[in-house]
Amino acid sequence: MLQCLSAPGKCFSSSVAFASVKKSTSSMGLHNSHPKLYPGDILEFPRNKYFSQFGVYYGERDGVPYVAHLTCRDSETKFVLFGRALNAAIKLDPVDVVGKKYKVNNYLDEKHPPRDFYSHIKAEIEEAMTKPVTYDILFHNSEHQATLLRYGVKKSEQIDKVYAKIVQTWREPFMKKKF
Repeated sequence: MLQCLSAPGKCFSSSVAFASVKKSTSSMGLHNSHPKLYPGDILEFPRNKYFSQFGVYYGERDGVPYVAHLTCRDSETKFVLFGRALNAAIKLDPVDVVGKKYKVNNYLDEKHPPRDFYSHIKAEIEEAMTKPVTYDILFHNSEHQATLLRYGVKKSEQIDKVYAKIVQTWREPFMKKKF
């Protein structure tokens, strides 16, 4: 369940329930995991059992909600070699183009204060859209990019979970030198 405080951008997720993007008469045009999206919110779009795509809610253009996200979608890179793609980019797309289901996941709000959207995040998104970006699943994925924009800190909990599994799996063979 999401708990929303009265201040913009102060929503904390305590579940993994995702909302579907649907047209409605609400001011945002969405049925979502909390009543209203705020520019700068981190949106998480589930992709499979293990990984999600992340982006930063940008606001509306002509009544359509947009999200800024790191993607390799339009590049000529069809195969990501060793988790890296040289031709990635920050894109601004309608929320429902990125995914039909999503949730607000401002999970670092209690550890790092969110930066102001209008004085920091918006300008950084617009500048980043003009530059090439290297996608790296371990060191610069969409979650790293979203937390960097919102908090000024690169963090990826989904990669931290992968590291934890790898360390746990290899610890004993490594200690016994059976690798």
